Amino acid sequence: MNPRKLLLLLALGLLVGAFFVFDLGRFFSLDYFKSQQAAIEAWRAAHPVLTAGLFFAIYVAVTGLSLPGAALLTLVAGAIFGLLWGTVIVSFASTLGATVAFLAARFVLRDWVQGKFREKLKAINAGMEKEGGFYLFTLRLIPIFPFFIINLVMGLTSIRTWTFYWVSQVGMLAGTLVYVNAGTQIAGIASLQGILSPELLASFALLGVFPWIAKKIVSVAKARRVYAKWPKPKRFDRNLVVIGAGSAGLVTAYIAAAVKAKVTLIEKHRMGGDCLNTGCVPSKALIRSARLLSHMQRSREFGIREARAEFEFAEVMERVQRVIREVAPHDSVERYTGLGVEVIEGAAKITSPWTVDVSTVEGTRTLTTRAIVIAAGARPFVPPIPGMEEVGYLTSDTVWNLRAMPRRLVVLGGGPIGSELTQTFARLGAQVTQVEMAPRILIREDPEVSELVTQRFRAEGIAVLVNHKAKRFTVENGEKVLIAEHDGSDVRIPFDAVLVAVGRVANTAGYGLEELGIPTTPTRTVETNEYLQTLYPNIYAAGDVAGPFQFTHTAAHQAWYASVNALFAPFKMFKADYSVIPWSTFVDPEVARVGLNEQEAQDRGIPHEVTVYGLDDLDRAIADGEAHGFVKVLTVPGKDRILGATIVGEHAGDLLAEYVLAMRHGIGLNKILGTIHIYPTLAEANKYAAGVWKKAHAPEKLLAWVERFHAWRSR
Repeated sequence: MNPRKLLLLLALGLLVGAFFVFDLGRFFSLDYFKSQQAAIEAWRAAHPVLTAGLFFAIYVAVTGLSLPGAALLTLVAGAIFGLLWGTVIVSFASTLGATVAFLAARFVLRDWVQGKFREKLKAINAGMEKEGGFYLFTLRLIPIFPFFIINLVMGLTSIRTWTFYWVSQVGMLAGTLVYVNAGTQIAGIASLQGILSPELLASFALLGVFPWIAKKIVSVAKARRVYAKWPKPKRFDRNLVVIGAGSAGLVTAYIAAAVKAKVTLIEKHRMGGDCLNTGCVPSKALIRSARLLSHMQRSREFGIREARAEFEFAEVMERVQRVIREVAPHDSVERYTGLGVEVIEGAAKITSPWTVDVSTVEGTRTLTTRAIVIAAGARPFVPPIPGMEEVGYLTSDTVWNLRAMPRRLVVLGGGPIGSELTQTFARLGAQVTQVEMAPRILIREDPEVSELVTQRFRAEGIAVLVNHKAKRFTVENGEKVLIAEHDGSDVRIPFDAVLVAVGRVANTAGYGLEELGIPTTPTRTVETNEYLQTLYPNIYAAGDVAGPFQFTHTAAHQAWYASVNALFAPFKMFKADYSVIPWSTFVDPEVARVGLNEQEAQDRGIPHEVTVYGLDDLDRAIADGEAHGFVKVLTVPGKDRILGATIVGEHAGDLLAEYVLAMRHGIGLNKILGTIHIYPTLAEANKYAAGVWKKAHAPEKLLAWVERFHAWRSR
């Protein structure tokens, strides 16, 4: 701990200790004051200003040190100074003393508490940033909560000091008046407890509830103001309109139909959205074909002298389309119509909080609805690099139209999409150069993860160029060239085709958000609250268009919250839960993660322990010729509670499911270690990782005694 903090903590401890050691509490009893009341009042009559000043200082000291006696001093203020001046003195002294205690707790303990419990306090900190004053005001109105505890606990949060001061001043006024007024009649008070009758406590409880009622009234008033310029239909044709038939939209419509709501799903392009048509499904189909070729190239590892494959790239791409067609019925108009969803193929535009215009080949029709869910998805981001339009480019949306393999392919981007397609096209025979401006590919993962994947890429003939920033595209003597900057110098990279995979941006234009004034975030997603509501409480957003994660499974996860909240608000609503979000990058070796990784824990200052189990030790991985990669688990220091897990290796995404389940339901490594895993399987890696943790936390002292016990028994 900082020496200054330690010194202050020691000084505070000495002062508080002296209070109890010298039994100073005897001077803060009702009987003692009554015995000295006449003398004190005589002193006040002779020295009114000095008496007020001394009393003020004593009150600040008592509350600042969180000592017992503030309630008695408030009574004394009423007895000595009367209702008006007693209230004024106590109001300012109590607030100043509370602020001193608040600042002391903040200076001495906040950094330590926030560092140790950062993840647990994240939601609390966010709430305090947004509505800390409101929460404090509510607590101050109810004297059931000890004020000194409120002072100290608030000091550990992120609430601003000025906010704490003025809210405390206002919030404590009601209780101060009650006690000061009681003090003016102190002769009739037998004990401090007698002041707070059940009736008075009930009154304070009602007073404490009032801010919540007022907040609800304000919320309703704000909503009315937002809706003011929009005429509300007298009745609605449907309960819900969903815009977009990707993962979020499909799940939203499915849930709405399942609970017998009247729901309309609108899609202007293709059912299934990006995942089915240009994302997850086609990319994994192409990866599978490329992986088969890679295994043939490794045939000698498996005792097979030679294996060759003859293929046409166009036929491989046709297989991709065939896979899409086979999966498509799961997301089809026919299926959802059969579930009870009205599906309209057309372009939607929100024209008011309760109306959506749909343009179809037959014309435009207007739908009225009680609620709307925006699930418009995202699209590839194309940076404004000079010359790109002239040379032409592919994206993760358009690459599936290829039927001829480019001989030399440049992939811009080292994230998951760029890395997956880089390795896939290299295995299919292209000469691939991956260009990434960051120091390494897969920058969100731990450095050793990036290094392992990079080594595999380079072993497969891929040129991985990190710290290379694309500056411009040009055509030189009929040849396409990318000019990239590296260490201050220009690097020329000739190519035949370029694939841009530097990220995705939410679709927020063209369907009415601008006209309704619905704001977007700095990351260009639709701005929502914890219930996925937009500016208009009956309009929700889910999936890639809402963020913060752009995964198919998180889109489906959000869809549950959006649909339930849209259909059952205000009677029942749920805050979206992002506490355990897994993801996987389908390169080889596969990379999967849930929760924290080591670099995030270090960046956030979260205490953690790291346990690593290498897959080169796993029997099944050795038998399969895939003895590379590792399982890496972060836990709370000294405990088996899992903070996060990263798996690199064969079927990492499948293996990760055990850790996702464990984190979601509070299962620790001890329980994983005690679970039977089939031998020989890759899943045993999770058990062995738990075993590594257990070995590192073996009770050495107890084992020493056990060793002696066995030695004694062997005599």
